[in-house]
Amino acid sequence: MNENNNLLVRLKDCGVQKSSKWIVKGISLEIHKGKIVTLIGPNGSGKTTTAKMALNILKSDEGSIENYSTKMAYVPQKISIDWTMPLRVIDFMNLTSHINKDEIIEALELTGVQHLIYNEIHNLSGGEFQRVLIARAIAKKPDLLVLDEPVQGVDFNGEIALYNLIKEICTKLNCGILLISHDLHFVMSATDHVICLNGHICCSGSPKSIVKNSSYIELFGEHNAATLSLYQHEHDHSHQTDGSVKN
Repeated sequence: MNENNNLLVRLKDCGVQKSSKWIVKGISLEIHKGKIVTLIGPNGSGKTTTAKMALNILKSDEGSIENYSTKMAYVPQKISIDWTMPLRVIDFMNLTSHINKDEIIEALELTGVQHLIYNEIHNLSGGEFQRVLIARAIAKKPDLLVLDEPVQGVDFNGEIALYNLIKEICTKLNCGILLISHDLHFVMSATDHVICLNGHICCSGSPKSIVKNSSYIELFGEHNAATLSLYQHEHDHSHQTDGSVKN
């Protein structure tokens, strides 16, 4: 029974085993409405596997999963698409599930790309395409949104703008977000809770506490941790939707 109406997913001591080898083990986490949880860690550390357990795409071989989410959405790290196909944004939004035009327009407006609705997909920039992917995911207003490396292939200002967008979506839809990212600098300013993975949970907590954790420093290095601490301390400004600094 869900005693907390804001709780969407709870993993308790979960793990996935493949060919007698544990991909991840002993994973415990909670995702709540209106909060962003970020998974960080090196390649092969089990971030995507953990996210798929939260989505019920992968069954856990140990522990337990409680899922109270009624509507989930997932933006994978990679998507297969024929870029030579003359496919407009409005058509792409409807490829896998029926979304009516009002829902499409509302989602594109929230992600800031409504003006691209009739543009062809192959003409979009990396940042524009990521916004369309996110728009498609939120069109049905999920209460749980999982984003796997959402800023991949996006330039610096575009990364800032996308992380700002993710925070805005979390607030406006009051959804829980599970974010997978290698971009530690922006993660530290855009998340409520960080979980550092390397086949297991090395450490977890608020961004401020994580950068001082010995397990985090061991995994990412003292220089990286010091840089992130400095970034967080100095990052006392906000950004425009295009990533530029507000005056």
